[in-house]
Amino acid sequence: MSVVHPTWQKTRPDDPEDKHCGWAFTSPDGEPLVPPSGHGSLDPRDTIPDPVKGFPNVRAIYDSVEDTVGKYTVPILYDKETGTIVNNESAEIIEMLNKEFNAIAKHPEVDVFPEDLLGAIDAINEWVYPGINNGVYRCGFATSQGAYDKAVAELFESLDRMEAILAENRYLCGDQLTAADVRAYVTLVRFDEVYVVYFKCNKARIIDYPNIQNYLRELWQMPAFKDTTNMYHIKTHYFTSHPTLNHYSVVPAGPDVLADLAKPHDRDRFSSGAASKKARVE
Repeated sequence: MSVVHPTWQKTRPDDPEDKHCGWAFTSPDGEPLVPPSGHGSLDPRDTIPDPVKGFPNVRAIYDSVEDTVGKYTVPILYDKETGTIVNNESAEIIEMLNKEFNAIAKHPEVDVFPEDLLGAIDAINEWVYPGINNGVYRCGFATSQGAYDKAVAELFESLDRMEAILAENRYLCGDQLTAADVRAYVTLVRFDEVYVVYFKCNKARIIDYPNIQNYLRELWQMPAFKDTTNMYHIKTHYFTSHPTLNHYSVVPAGPDVLADLAKPHDRDRFSSGAASKKARVE
């Protein structure tokens, strides 16, 4: 596994005509990196360089397989035996990791796509992805008041809908944690620290939704979520990688979301069995 530096870098620094900035590999004991704006100096803590091919950046991986059509995105599932990118779509990679590697998995019994909940997972994702996961980006990168107003209305309508579901269910699809929760988590945990300020999603905060906040606390307190959430990387990436949004790469001090997520949650009020109501996914 590799972990890129959180702030984008020029991917072809020796070519003055190439302006592309993207994900770069570095070492945790390496030199601090300067954001694309030229302002700031960011240490490379918690990074992991590419141990397979020694690529300097993510663009080089795409170049190596002659993929120059789309964006140079992460995550990447890379096959080192055949030297190719297997997949770069996070939703599909979650599904692959859930079942395709069970023969060598440490916990093959974990299943976030249970057969009896596949329909419910799809139904949740149909509105959580456009309304919340992508909704925050539609707010943050809107270039007109009309586009922003539409996006922010849909975002908070979706959060209200999620709040209502979690008032009656421990998880988004009932009493069992699924991929729908995994996908929701990555946006919710960033919301108050980043999206409220950076993407103008300040109509309300996650902490203002008691059911979502306690749900988020429960998820974060599970080692699989907590150990893979790096708030330094999250905030550093957003606040330093887009010069048009934050030219001087100043990273806000708060709020301290992780301190709140460490507090006790109330999700134990739901039983782990049949008493938990079926999620309302219509």
